Amino acid sequence: MTIRPEPGREDQIMAKPSRTDTPSLADLRRDIDRIDEAMHRLLMERGEIIDRLIAIKQTQEVGSAFRPAREAEMMRRLVERHHGILPLDTAESIWRVIIGTFTFVQSPYAVHADLSAGEPAMRDSARFHFGFTVPFVTHMSPAATVAAVAASKGDLGLVPASAVAGTGAWWAALEDEAAPKIIARLPFVERGDHPAGLPVFVVSRSAPDAMVPDVETWSVRVAGWGSAVARAISPLAEIVAVPDRTLEGAALLVSVPNGKTFADIQRALIEAGASVRSTALVGSHATRYTVSPNGTRPVATGH
Repeated sequence: MTIRPEPGREDQIMAKPSRTDTPSLADLRRDIDRIDEAMHRLLMERGEIIDRLIAIKQTQEVGSAFRPAREAEMMRRLVERHHGILPLDTAESIWRVIIGTFTFVQSPYAVHADLSAGEPAMRDSARFHFGFTVPFVTHMSPAATVAAVAASKGDLGLVPASAVAGTGAWWAALEDEAAPKIIARLPFVERGDHPAGLPVFVVSRSAPDAMVPDVETWSVRVAGWGSAVARAISPLAEIVAVPDRTLEGAALLVSVPNGKTFADIQRALIEAGASVRSTALVGSHATRYTVSPNGTRPVATGH
């Protein structure tokens, strides 16, 4: 994209000043003002392009405005090019809010959030990733959150990506072909002191061709689940497990990492002594990045 400055201001906005002497504080502040104005103009230009995109989508595209695969690619490029003193999570938050807000401009939606794991952490996650423009609707269980998304035309649901006592196998509601699916797992960039570090799944009705197939998520019911089986499977996949009394076993939400297949997980379950009774693909999401303690050298993680 190009910046379109006001007439007569091209040199001030487009060109970086060339100085041979040490700049003064006033010089540096003028540089900051120049950059701030340029960024604002670029955001407004992005808005103009989105406005044209809306008109094209009305005639060429139907369904949800969410495109998880495109968003993941944008975030990957952000992570890989980032350097300097600006914390990566700050850049991540800025881009997430830009993406979330412009998606809202294209097609208004709300973010439904399950507060069963605690309100502050979930609210931080929602605001970090989607900003304050998008409406935030709270629920007291993952089942209620998924139901609200299922009843909507294009809303998102945020559900903790870990077992919460008393919430049950909420992912069973995603098994039907027409049901919402897991489309993302946040935060995209992981680090120990992330300002919105609660691991959450994002549930929505995104089009199948817009999904990211890196990490498949499966709903699995097994008999014979126990600590030995859990230890055998944990190195292979990220698993959320809740008791299933009807099978004297467990209901599992299995995230199959890039490089593994669901057949590998099934085989490992059987070899460990479990009996697989039912399976259903309930979504997929992008491979995440793990950042080193000093905030540099992002490494893709398989889960």
